[in-house]
Amino acid sequence: MRLAVPLSFVAIALAIAGPLVRAQAPAQAPASPAPAAAPAADPGPVGPSPYDVVRAWHKPFAAPGFAFGGNSGVFAESADRIIVAQRGEFRLPSPLPPEYAGFAGSLKMNVLTLADRRVWQNCLYTLDRNGQVKERWTQWDSLCANSDGPGPHRVRISPYDAARRVWVINETFHTIYVFSNDGKQLLHTLGEKGVAGADRTHFARPQDVAFLPDGRILIADGLDNHRVLILDKDLQYLGEFGGKGTGLGQFNGVHAVAVGPGGRIVALDRSGGRVNLYRTTADPAKIEPVASWPGFSLPLDLIVNDDAIWLTDLKPLSFIKLDFNGKRLYTWRVPPDLPDGYLEVHTFSVDRDGNLYGGDNQYGRTQKFVPKTGADPALLIKAPWTAR
Repeated sequence: MRLAVPLSFVAIALAIAGPLVRAQAPAQAPASPAPAAAPAADPGPVGPSPYDVVRAWHKPFAAPGFAFGGNSGVFAESADRIIVAQRGEFRLPSPLPPEYAGFAGSLKMNVLTLADRRVWQNCLYTLDRNGQVKERWTQWDSLCANSDGPGPHRVRISPYDAARRVWVINETFHTIYVFSNDGKQLLHTLGEKGVAGADRTHFARPQDVAFLPDGRILIADGLDNHRVLILDKDLQYLGEFGGKGTGLGQFNGVHAVAVGPGGRIVALDRSGGRVNLYRTTADPAKIEPVASWPGFSLPLDLIVNDDAIWLTDLKPLSFIKLDFNGKRLYTWRVPPDLPDGYLEVHTFSVDRDGNLYGGDNQYGRTQKFVPKTGADPALLIKAPWTAR
């Protein structure tokens, strides 16, 4: 039986300041790169979450001795098929402490910092509406094997693709994989495994992919190249935009990219602590910068709706709503407190029924949120904008 409980909305003074590594000895160093010193920004309205958490929704399925790894990519294809890309599984301590509650974070163990416990298995799988595993794409674990880095970073599907192909970005190997929707076929590999580069066919720690209504594809490339590539519908290079720097439209790490109405493209400048807005032009090879909005710590993921942008930011861990001029319309905090808290909402997705899913890259699990009864619709995150 699912139990929906409201999140508490306490100030999280120590949240994310230093992730926990062991129950006996909390780590002092942060799990992620130190957030940029962000300029003061008008926080706008800050209030409670409009969602309840479905407690213990994500049901364990690993073999004895293992738990979920970092849930770095989550995509809700429907309310009954949620695709998860995780950074392998996490080897649990033996004997298993009695406080274990189905995920490593319940033992105050951080799946991101304790990389020596990472095992490259069950990297791609799907969940049903009740959080039970449906499919395990273990035939593709080999694409992550022998990685000395975090591996999978995002999973996406184009809303304009009738075949519903599944895109998986592997940060460590500088590759992007395109699978058939059922996971049985690897249809395309972009980039060269283990070979970083900055030309038209190579990437350097790519982070994300997004899709324009005319079939063009945007590749966030990423933590080393600080650019977004533009590909045509046949996966051929057209152009790129961005570049490293603090100027208009530049990046210090592109962590996520999304498409919105009116030709808008939004990308997160991770270590630069900014949200960058662009617009398409009459030339399919050119995207022009429009605005950069500073004042964030380490922006993680985003969804663009018909009239607003939602993103997660690391410190304090929050969901933030912006209008298309960068004004903050609403913020709700995500506390670290267990059993329902987070250390990092690395990725989030919304299904067509309005349910929200958030992948935690440090506690190691995905959680499902359902709108509270009577919640203000303006405070709920809708499914991503799609051209009609």
